[in-house]
Amino acid sequence: MDTTKTSPATAIASAVDVLPPPSVAPLVAAFYAEAPHSVRLRLLDRLLKPVGPLALGAIAAGAFARLLPPERWTGVQLHLEDAMRISASQVLELTRYLEQKCPEWLLQLPELLGDNPVALGSLTGAMLLVALRAWRRRTPPPAA
Repeated sequence: MDTTKTSPATAIASAVDVLPPPSVAPLVAAFYAEAPHSVRLRLLDRLLKPVGPLALGAIAAGAFARLLPPERWTGVQLHLEDAMRISASQVLELTRYLEQKCPEWLLQLPELLGDNPVALGSLTGAMLLVALRAWRRRTPPPAA
């Protein structure tokens, strides 16, 4: 029988280490809602890269399906009008999908934010950058 006692603080710290990282999707959506159109376009382009044609038709009740090209699939081709039409709630659903499908893809977003001083000038942008960096530390590496 193990008689070693664990302090409550140690037990809580151990539990926190095994909890999944919190979702960054609400912060991504909030950032998208207040971002200038050019930043929205870059953010959407980054978020949509790993998404295939079937998922485009399923995410956010098919809101991204109109981005499917009429010809052979080579990837999403975004235009400024697309970024203006897509809502923050649709970006929230897209980000939730990416958190499940390929969370490592979201870990590239700090580079996008860091390259844009306008993005970091907003409170939401700064909060998103901090959250993504914390999320990076808590997200387990992909299994090999």
